[in-house]
Amino acid sequence: MSAGTSGYDAAHITVLEGREAIRKRPGMYIGSTGVRGLHQMAYEVLGRSVNEVLAAGGGCVDVTLMPDGGIRVVDDGPGIPVEAAGDAGGAGLETLLTRPHTEPAPAGRHTVAWSAYGMGPCVTNALSSRLTAEVRRGGVRWVQEYACGVAVAPPAAAGPATGSGTTIAFRPDADVFGTAECSFAVMADRFMEVALLNRGLYISLTDERPAGGTRSVRFQFPDGPADFVAFLDTESGMCVPPDIIAFAREDVTMAGAVEAALSWRGSSGGQVRSFVNSVPTPEGGVYVDGFRAGVAAAVNAHARRRRLLTAADPDLTTDRVNNVLTAVVSVKLDHPEFEGATRARLGGATVHDCVEQAVREGLGPWLDRHPEQAADIIGGLFRR
Repeated sequence: MSAGTSGYDAAHITVLEGREAIRKRPGMYIGSTGVRGLHQMAYEVLGRSVNEVLAAGGGCVDVTLMPDGGIRVVDDGPGIPVEAAGDAGGAGLETLLTRPHTEPAPAGRHTVAWSAYGMGPCVTNALSSRLTAEVRRGGVRWVQEYACGVAVAPPAAAGPATGSGTTIAFRPDADVFGTAECSFAVMADRFMEVALLNRGLYISLTDERPAGGTRSVRFQFPDGPADFVAFLDTESGMCVPPDIIAFAREDVTMAGAVEAALSWRGSSGGQVRSFVNSVPTPEGGVYVDGFRAGVAAAVNAHARRRRLLTAADPDLTTDRVNNVLTAVVSVKLDHPEFEGATRARLGGATVHDCVEQAVREGLGPWLDRHPEQAADIIGGLFRR
């Protein structure tokens, strides 16, 4: 059918950009207009704060669910540059809150990947009926307000500031989200994961909505994945906590780092939790395969050195060795290669080999230093 016959031509095409596009199709930018989308709204703001404090070597991020349905994110980072203050370099506050893909944050292995599509706080601003940004920087407190993603006025100095940091408080637009409410439990679980995977990060969640009073949780873990494994063992009901083996390694070959921790349960029913740049990968991927292969190689090599396996014995299989583990495997990569748009599985042969080598070189010496415990572990594998 021709354009003339249908009456459809270029004049019927509407090009939407920025705020208009986000408000027209919010699900394309935050996944849904329900609870999951509300969480993503918070994560877009939270991601900037977390990555800034991590880049500074640690700090605090506090998130509050307010009684009116609003969400407040406070950090003690350096503070977003405010263009009106004449700050040089990087995107300023208004640019950050109104234009996609302008987030002035470090990238790669040194960040937590909170954003679904890399949009940053601008998507939160566009889908909020009201947003207030407060920046404490250079001894000055700056404030700016927005309505449905549009600045009410330029950033304005509002007096002196003690310390530095940024506070962004927003109320999701009821016309977009209806009566949906954030889940305290879901957000707390995700915050705990991120804190467990990033030493030095302090993150808290406070819920002011309950009629019975405020509830809050605070997370900070000094031992990273080792603390994560201890938590998983306790959660599974283990009466006697096993020894936890942890190791970490930077590797220029894969342009990143691997950090892992594990414990042997002594019985089947273990679990391996895997993360790429602090985001779960439900289907694992090459780095989980590399971890499993490295564990099996280290155990078999030790068993042969100690003559727990004879020359005639076959190697213990990868499944036999790994099915009794509780483990956390975390890789932080500059350029992760996922297999598919859902990012559920990591690809890349180089990552597999680097992780396998790191595990062999991390676990093997531990087994050699603890021969009695290693013998008990390997004996238990034979008895299964």
